[in-house]
Amino acid sequence: MLNLETKHNADPTVSTTAGWSVILLALAAMYVPTYWAAADSTWQSEDNAHGALVLAVVFWLFWRQRKLISESPVDPSKALGGISFTLGLLFYVYGRTLESRSFEFLSPVLVISGLLLVIKGRQALKAAWFPVLYLLFTIPLPAVVVDTLTAPLKQWISVLVVNALYILGYPISRAGVMISIGQYQLLVADACSGLHSMFSMAAIGTLYVYLRNSKSRFHNAVMLASMIPISFLANIIRVALLVLITYYLGDEAGQGILHGAAGMVLMLFSLACLFGIDLLFSRYAKAKRLAG
Repeated sequence: MLNLETKHNADPTVSTTAGWSVILLALAAMYVPTYWAAADSTWQSEDNAHGALVLAVVFWLFWRQRKLISESPVDPSKALGGISFTLGLLFYVYGRTLESRSFEFLSPVLVISGLLLVIKGRQALKAAWFPVLYLLFTIPLPAVVVDTLTAPLKQWISVLVVNALYILGYPISRAGVMISIGQYQLLVADACSGLHSMFSMAAIGTLYVYLRNSKSRFHNAVMLASMIPISFLANIIRVALLVLITYYLGDEAGQGILHGAAGMVLMLFSLACLFGIDLLFSRYAKAKRLAG
């Protein structure tokens, strides 16, 4: 008897590519409306303008890690992945229904983590851990956090700016967060608290530390820990500059184009400090190796 068998050898690469394509289309269907709405509203404000840039960086980071993710061994963690995926979907529904941006923007972190765990396993999530967590920087700071931290930050900045300029001999005083210098009065507004600039600086600094990929944990820890004080100091310098601009050039100059320029000075100063700390640590580590 002649036994005829027909064998179909499916290409696993094609199958895998098709599967990931379906997943990416499903994610796009869910989250493109979320980020599109943010680009037209939340990310239009100066406080959250970094959100679109962070999202673009996340796409690049995933593309950068695509080979490690795809080549990771298949060892699904279905229980943990299922919990993360389900919780992410619940956050998505809650955020979309009640227009809660924080929950809606947190959803993809949990959904993507869950998918990676269910489909590939812990090694895939390990390969994608940074871009997944970096999505957290797209989340606008919750109102309760902003309200809680803004008032004390404004108060501290006002005190430090006034005391520093008074020591330098300027005719300056304050009442709360109202600064008087010469004939001018300036209110330290919520935007001058520096809270959002700290968040933006944390996003930039965290990405720099990750890409820098220093083998020294102490080096990385110091770099990460320095971001908040650097941002706070930079904001003090920014407010002091605006006060001096107003004093010498008038209120119109202080509130005009020079106001925006002071913001650029803040960011450049912050980055220069971060790079300076990195350079000092690198030189110290090099000198230590040579001495050893």
